[in-house]
Amino acid sequence: MASEEASLRALESLMTEFFHNCTTNERKREIEELLNNFAQQIGAWRLCLYFLSSTRNDYVMMYSLTVFENLINKMWLGVPSQDKMEIRSCLPKLLLAHHKTLPYFIRNKLCKVIVDIGRQDWPMFYHDFFTNILQLIQSPVTTPLGLIMLKTTSEELACPREDLSVARKEELRKLLLDQVQTVLGLLTGILESIWDKHSVTAATPPPSPTSGESGDLLSSLLQSPSAAKLLNQPIPILDTESEYICSLALECLAHLFSWIPLSTSITPSLLTTIFHFARFGCDTRVRKMSSVNGSSQNSVLGQERGRLGVLAMSCINELMSKNCVPMEFEEYLLRMFQQTFYLLQKITKENNAHTVKSRLEELDERVLCWGRQAERREREICFAGINGMKGCPSCSYIEKFTDFLRLFVSVHLRRIESYSQFPVVEFLALLFKYTFHQPTHEGYFSCLDIWTLFLDYLTSKIKSRLADKEAVLNRYEDALVLLLTEVLNRIQFRYNQAQLEELDDETLDDDQQTEWQRYLRQSLEVVAKVMELLPTHAFSTLFPVLQDNLEVYLGLQQFVVTSGTGHRLNITAENDCRRLHCSLRDLSSLLQAVGRLAEYFIGDVFAARFNDALTVVERLVKVTLYGSQIKLYNIETAVPSVLKPDLIDVHAQSLAALQAYAHWLAQFYSEVHRQNPEQFISLVSTALEAITPLISSKVQEKLLLSACHLLVSLATTVRPVFLISIPAVQKVFNRITDTSAQRLPDKAQVLVCRALSNVLLLPWPNLPESEQQWAVRSTNHASLISALTREYRQLKSNAIVPQRKVQLEDTKVIIHQTLGVLEDIVESISGESTKSRQICYQSLQESVQVSLALFPAFIHQSDVTDEMLSFFLTLFQGLRVQMGVPFTEQIIQTFLNMFTREQLAESILHEGSTGCRVVEKFLKILQVVVQEPGQVFKPFLPSVISLCMEQVYPIIAERSSPDVKAELFELLFRVLHHNWRYFFKSNVLASVQRGVAEEQMENEAQFSAIMQAFGQSFLQPDIHLFKQNLFYLETLNTKQKLYHKKIFRTTMLFQFVNVLLQVLVHKSHDLLQEEIGIATYNMASVDFDGFYSAFLPEFLASCDGVDSNQKNVLGRNFKMDRDLPSFTQNVHRLVNDLRYYRLCNDSLPPGTVKL
Repeated sequence: MASEEASLRALESLMTEFFHNCTTNERKREIEELLNNFAQQIGAWRLCLYFLSSTRNDYVMMYSLTVFENLINKMWLGVPSQDKMEIRSCLPKLLLAHHKTLPYFIRNKLCKVIVDIGRQDWPMFYHDFFTNILQLIQSPVTTPLGLIMLKTTSEELACPREDLSVARKEELRKLLLDQVQTVLGLLTGILESIWDKHSVTAATPPPSPTSGESGDLLSSLLQSPSAAKLLNQPIPILDTESEYICSLALECLAHLFSWIPLSTSITPSLLTTIFHFARFGCDTRVRKMSSVNGSSQNSVLGQERGRLGVLAMSCINELMSKNCVPMEFEEYLLRMFQQTFYLLQKITKENNAHTVKSRLEELDERVLCWGRQAERREREICFAGINGMKGCPSCSYIEKFTDFLRLFVSVHLRRIESYSQFPVVEFLALLFKYTFHQPTHEGYFSCLDIWTLFLDYLTSKIKSRLADKEAVLNRYEDALVLLLTEVLNRIQFRYNQAQLEELDDETLDDDQQTEWQRYLRQSLEVVAKVMELLPTHAFSTLFPVLQDNLEVYLGLQQFVVTSGTGHRLNITAENDCRRLHCSLRDLSSLLQAVGRLAEYFIGDVFAARFNDALTVVERLVKVTLYGSQIKLYNIETAVPSVLKPDLIDVHAQSLAALQAYAHWLAQFYSEVHRQNPEQFISLVSTALEAITPLISSKVQEKLLLSACHLLVSLATTVRPVFLISIPAVQKVFNRITDTSAQRLPDKAQVLVCRALSNVLLLPWPNLPESEQQWAVRSTNHASLISALTREYRQLKSNAIVPQRKVQLEDTKVIIHQTLGVLEDIVESISGESTKSRQICYQSLQESVQVSLALFPAFIHQSDVTDEMLSFFLTLFQGLRVQMGVPFTEQIIQTFLNMFTREQLAESILHEGSTGCRVVEKFLKILQVVVQEPGQVFKPFLPSVISLCMEQVYPIIAERSSPDVKAELFELLFRVLHHNWRYFFKSNVLASVQRGVAEEQMENEAQFSAIMQAFGQSFLQPDIHLFKQNLFYLETLNTKQKLYHKKIFRTTMLFQFVNVLLQVLVHKSHDLLQEEIGIATYNMASVDFDGFYSAFLPEFLASCDGVDSNQKNVLGRNFKMDRDLPSFTQNVHRLVNDLRYYRLCNDSLPPGTVKL
């Protein structure tokens, strides 16, 4: 006894020292090692049992429980049965004796340890485990403890971790399912009895002055006056103990609902009871308890009551998230929706005391699962190697309710809409109120997502039922028009300034957009979806609003005055400046909205909606020209930091909106090109007049790029024949080819050059080949390229001469600028007609030859090599036919000669990411080459394979970095996929004679080396490479029957299967479990007999960490199924059980004899 007491004092001292501020990390490591060694001792649990019953030190208790947890989960198999019986007897007694005095986290940990024993031993050796839990719940004194045990049992047994065999997991689930009806009955009884007990004493409040207004909707929702009356009962005021029990019961239900199937075990009375408790969340009266006498205790009570509502909604959402609904449960589901929408109506009902928004703000308060002090205390105790329970995050009733609405619309609306007794239109009215009274931006975004889901559902429903399209639309028309109007109001400062000014328009999120941009984009998506359904209504709602703001903008001209330094906007009063700022911001947003709707004016509806679209385009052309003519972007204003960006943004957005109508202009052109094209010519000419003044290095980049993009769209999408002859376009030609003019910023220069090149290269629509004027256009294009590349072509003469540093930097700038432009020009016509590509290559030919001549001189400048290879890659992808075979061969040979093993090693190992990019682009060029059909490039195959396997692969094989690997394996895949006959020559005559394709294997060594490289890649940690390469093998099997080939079948098949199974066992690529299972099946199915008779026994024989009896069990449990689902299930069972057996064997004490 004295030694036990001494051990306890020593442990308390160690724990105090461990958590003391002055203890060094080194000393902490020593203590931790000491404690871990103690825990590994046989019989340590006896001391821990003494510690638990004799100490009040939280740290000591938590450590002692961790020792038990380790013993049960990792060493239980080797514990003598007498000791197990003693532990099963003592720990529950300890819990019963002290559960009221133990800190909650110690109590919860003790519960989990007892449940862990049940997980191992129930029902065979611990037959009263579950019965004890039920008895605890039924006894009023221990009900909370029983509920904690029940929830822990649901968490640990229904979805256990992998430290159990599959058979045991299935047994536990079946045992639990057998108890579900009893458990649900008990929980229903607890919740009902507490509700009924407190309802009797609840004082009935006087009728609300507005209570009459809800009668009609409530009756239509519930179809039953008695049900409505039941839900209108006052909410009872619960004492603290009752609230605690209810919250535990609801937590249990939420977890049970996450795994039990929907069935009649979930009774109507249980659902009704849950909804009673959901009312705690939406009744602000119970939250106002603290205001009665201001005590902090009552404030906590209000929090707890709010939490009951959150927990009840969690239960409802668990049921809602199940997509598979049995027929007999559909009626329950309908009842659930009716009751939830009663709650929604309650939340959104206005009365004298509350606006809807203020009520939602109150309901959006977050509720915590426990106090912060307790949480901090628990975190202190959960040090390395000692784990406690984690606190659940805070959440609000509104968040839970929004989750419910999302689940309803996305999962169940199609099912429920067909019920005549469910009023969908009334529901949309409530959802509308709920959406537009959200207290936070995130809440509003979430509601917009729900509307997007609804609009998608409606669109797909109409497309599948075109016959009654009008009836469906008529039903929802009013709701959709209301939604559209309100969403448009919400993006305008005129109606929503306070909220919009709160949005951040500077910080970028993960999607590279600001909070304001996200807000606008999500809103415009809703507008666009309504436009798709109701085009006329949407246009007639949006256009007048745009028109109002345009009038303000177009009226600014009268306030422009000339000052000494230029033009000034003569609006100076603070209020006028603020109003102008709001109007300009709104105009910018509305221009984006109009641009977003452009797609709904083209195609089949072009003629029907022509007039609306023409009105829009005419206004946009007028606005862009106005902005360019009076140069509002350069004007002085009273508040330059605000109004100048606003004016620039409006101008840029007007150009972007006009660009969105390029496809409409193209369709307009094709309709009128033969007769009366004057209107079209006028629109395009005016647009170009608006663009030309902006193409200048003095114009702000945002505006310059918008103008360039519009020019590109006119040249590429619209392609009018007269474009080249318009003075404005000729002016741009002169500007770009004039070497004395200041060069535009890189992005703008590239875009303008692309536009000018496309004007000359792209075929004119609606004209026969004979009228395309290719000869003139070819000459002009050659002149354009010649002017753009003049300095670049001059580099050839001094390519060999060593350059001084300053001169080298100048040369690099010329190469960067020229190749950027040329690469973009080639890329933009790569999918166009042969004639366009021919002219393009003729113009570029000299520059391409210069590039090839310069390449060797810059091989050690990886930044230049990177740009050159980008250019050559684009050439190979777009113009390889036009380049011709001899020159293409010359390029490939040059590259192969330059990329020696030493050069590759230098690039990959010493030049960092740029060097790796160079090699990756070189491999991408080779990918294009090996994909080329025909025999032209086949002579390069041996060199390409040799480069891959003998030069690149040895450098990267052992590197952990993923650089270059993905491109190398893609190249190897392309070599196999597009050159299968290089390895396998089908003998047609033999196949006719024998009825079986006789294959001659060629280049066997290269094929084997490639396959070995693929196999090695599966042993590396990079999951992306693993997934890519597995996909490549599966593709080769689908297309070319790779797994069936004799060489693969006889020498590689089971090596690959072995590697894939080992990967599953080691859990190194768990995210790809499904893909690995399918690939294993596809390989095994080539030779099932060999798999079952030879491979599987060999695989099991080679497995270490399991004894022969366990190997026999694993083999017997792997059924000889030949269908995919059963086979993959067997594979995952084998992997799980193999890991489980190893875990068990590792936990046995040394010297254990296994029979």
